[in-house]
Amino acid sequence: MVKKKQLRLIAEMARKIRAYRELKSRPRDSQKYALDYETLKRPHTGKMLPVLAWQDVRRETRLFSLLAGMRMFGVGRMFTRKSWLEEHPEPSYWQITKVKVDYTAENMDHGKAWGILSHKGKQESEAKEVDKAIYHDWRLIPKHMEQQFKEFEPLPEPPVRYVPYPPLLRAMMLAQFKKAHGGAATEEPALPSRRDVLLNKDYFREQEKAAQRKEGTPV
Repeated sequence: MVKKKQLRLIAEMARKIRAYRELKSRPRDSQKYALDYETLKRPHTGKMLPVLAWQDVRRETRLFSLLAGMRMFGVGRMFTRKSWLEEHPEPSYWQITKVKVDYTAENMDHGKAWGILSHKGKQESEAKEVDKAIYHDWRLIPKHMEQQFKEFEPLPEPPVRYVPYPPLLRAMMLAQFKKAHGGAATEEPALPSRRDVLLNKDYFREQEKAAQRKEGTPV
């Protein structure tokens, strides 16, 4: 019979204690993102903000600086960003659904918020965490303008246009189709002029994994 592996209770407890101490020793967001507005440096890291952000830091407000002074921490209200107002005419905003405040912060102006994003007039179906909440470009949408943002109807997307393949590539594709299916292709192969690819970290990570699968892992 195979002996059962005995649990090392003391070692397991020591591991949990180390993990707990490591978690408690991590700096909170209120410490990590604290900012000295005179020197424009973060005291925790000693790094200075980029020069392009100085004007917004002095004139604009962070999201939680607005939420901290509102009833129910702004749940149900709509917020937009200055960069969105300048980049495109379609309304983009967050409607806050949940707020988790860091009560250890001096002015309770740090934490996490969740909401429903409407980007360029298109509203997402599910709520998610608000990103870039520490940026100094958030603005509260007045109540008398909320309906104006909600009633915007996005323009229909233009149809995807297609262009013919180069002659050599077209001949190769037709020959491959004929070899695979045993007959000539009924439709002319065409290349879409637009391809929607989300160039984020996951996309490049998948590309690296695909290249490794083809080349193999070096030993």
